[in-house]
Amino acid sequence: MGSMHRRIQWPDGKSFAFTIFDDPDYQGSGSVEPVYALLSELGLRTTVSAWPVRGAGRPRIGGITCEDVAYREWLLDLQRKGFEIGLHNVTYHTSARPETSDGLERFKELFGHYPHSMANHSGCREGMYWGRDRLSGVHRLVYDLLHPHQSRNEFEGHKQHSPLFWGDLCQEKIRYVRNFTFSDINTLKACPFMPYQDPDRPFVQSWFAGSEGPCVTTFTNLLCEENQDRLVAEGGASIMYTHFSQGFVENGRVHKRFEVLMRRLSRLNGWFVPVHTLLDFLATTQTTHIIPRSDRSHLERRWLLQKILKTRGRS
Repeated sequence: MGSMHRRIQWPDGKSFAFTIFDDPDYQGSGSVEPVYALLSELGLRTTVSAWPVRGAGRPRIGGITCEDVAYREWLLDLQRKGFEIGLHNVTYHTSARPETSDGLERFKELFGHYPHSMANHSGCREGMYWGRDRLSGVHRLVYDLLHPHQSRNEFEGHKQHSPLFWGDLCQEKIRYVRNFTFSDINTLKACPFMPYQDPDRPFVQSWFAGSEGPCVTTFTNLLCEENQDRLVAEGGASIMYTHFSQGFVENGRVHKRFEVLMRRLSRLNGWFVPVHTLLDFLATTQTTHIIPRSDRSHLERRWLLQKILKTRGRS
C-alpha cells in the first residue's frame, strides 16, 4: 500500500491536512469545553459527534445528549464557529428503526441538515456493518476468535430482516461513515483510498478511516513532535479518532502536553478543516471511488494485526 500513497496538492498552498473526530462517550457539562476553546483559539476546525436525542433505555456507555439545553446551545455555537457536528448513532443505546428515523430528523431540525459524517457507537446494536461485519472471509473468522463472547448477530443496522435495520436511511442521508482506525498519524497513508465505496457494504455512501487516539495518552503519543514532522514531510492527512472526555481536561484546564502539541501543530502549514470538508476535497482528487476487494482485504488484515498486538499488551 505504501506505493499507492497519494501525494495531494492541498488548498491554499498548505503542506498537510489535520482534523479530529471526537466521539461523545462520557461527555458531561464542562468535560470538553476547554478543549474546544483551545482549538477555536488556534484556528483548528474539527468534528464533534453528538447524540441528538436521549433515549428511554439505560446506556452501556453514556454521556450528555442534545436534549440538555446548555449542551445543545454549546454545540450550535461551535457550529456557528465552523466546527462540524457529526453523529454517533441517534442516542447512546440501541434504537429500533422508528427511533433512528426520528433521531435523524431531530438532528436535521437542530443543525439544519442531516449528518455529513458519523461513527458507530459501540453500545448500539443498530451499528452499520459493525462487529464481525466490518470484515470479510477469513478475517471475519479471525475476528470471531478474538471476540468469542460477541454474538454473530450483535450488530444489525444493515440487516434488512431486523427491526434495527436503517441501512436505507443511512445510505440516503449520511455521506461518510468511519470504519478502521490505525496507529499511524498519517491516516491517508494507512488508507489511501478514502473516502471509498465498498460494493459489499452498499448501505454506506462512503467510508473513511481514522488514526488511533481514543484517550489523552494515546492521542499525545501519536501526535508527538516527531510524528507531526513526518506528517508534514509526507504531505499527508490525519483524521484523529478520540474521546475528548478521556483525560484531556484536568480540574477545568486542558491537559498540558496536549496543549503544547496542539499549539506546535497550529504553527505548521496545515489545512485545519472538519472531517467532511477534508473528505469532500479528497473525493475530488480520486480517479475512482470504489475500493478493490484486494485493497480492502489489505486494510482488514492490517487492522486485525493491530488488534491482535493490542490484545498482547499494547495500550
